[in-house]
Amino acid sequence: MRLQAQTPVDFSLLDLAPVTEGSNPARAFENSLDLARHAERLGYRRYWLAEHHNMPGIASAATAVLIGYIAAGTSSIRVGAGGIMLPNHAPLQVAEQFGTLASLYPDRIDLGLGRAPGTDHATARALRRYFDSAEQFPNDVVELLEYFEPAAPDAPVRAVPGEGLRVPVWLLGSSLFSAGLAARLGLPFAFASHFAPDAVDEALAVYRRNFRPSQWLQAPHAMLGLNVVAADSDREAQRLFTTQQQSFVKLRRGQPGRIPPPIDDMEAFWSPAEKAMVERALACAAVGDAATVRQGIEDFISRHRPDELLLTANIFDHSARVRSFEIAAKVRDRITDAA
Repeated sequence: MRLQAQTPVDFSLLDLAPVTEGSNPARAFENSLDLARHAERLGYRRYWLAEHHNMPGIASAATAVLIGYIAAGTSSIRVGAGGIMLPNHAPLQVAEQFGTLASLYPDRIDLGLGRAPGTDHATARALRRYFDSAEQFPNDVVELLEYFEPAAPDAPVRAVPGEGLRVPVWLLGSSLFSAGLAARLGLPFAFASHFAPDAVDEALAVYRRNFRPSQWLQAPHAMLGLNVVAADSDREAQRLFTTQQQSFVKLRRGQPGRIPPPIDDMEAFWSPAEKAMVERALACAAVGDAATVRQGIEDFISRHRPDELLLTANIFDHSARVRSFEIAAKVRDRITDAA
């Protein structure tokens, strides 16, 4: 179906700095910067990186450091966290880190906050804070927001740099909890539909229904994650997508590793139960050539009416990954022209 006329939906990009088999984090960072430069040229609004720990295939653990690297190598695209897992950190430290980034790269830094640990239980314990802080997430968000406000002269604790910078703060989630909190605080909300699609409709309804205008945002603004793997043919795109499918299966098997190359026969790789699990987790996806991807994106937008899309693609070959986002950008332009 073709979209009815509406406000154009911005496209943004989520990167996990993937470390592929046979490669290393240094090369992953080079590839991320190259992709960010392409994204900037192609008109993507944001380039976000996500905090994960103890994941051999993901190099974005020191997220604020990597954001600085990407921002330094680009000139206009917004760069941010999608997100920082706040229970792993003291709110003051996050305010100082992102206050530093916002001072270095004015009006280009976003701070997305998540409540999950971004890792397994053993690693969460090694990070020291998570199990003591997860239940304090709403209070920690409020504390962090206060650090970005102009500080009172007698304030006992100040974020320097950070105070008075009003860094845009988003709440991220894969359930109803953050949707409700984002609505109550009047913050923009990003839902992880790219790997947790089951609650997307209900989360959006909770967020939009309960949104309270705030000093940060006057109307609800929802961004949805979407897997997009585009190539010159449906067959090639489906083959590229097997990299992400394999990664999900290996993670569920307790065998996380570096990002694997695509394979020709997924049916020989996964069990029927694993196939059902992966297809459900990755249900929010547009995979194929330009026409197929356009149809998938249009259907997704028509159903959910997001204000923004956060596209992600776990593709083994860097040039194919760049090409996929180039095709997606062309699809965006055609959708915008038709709206």
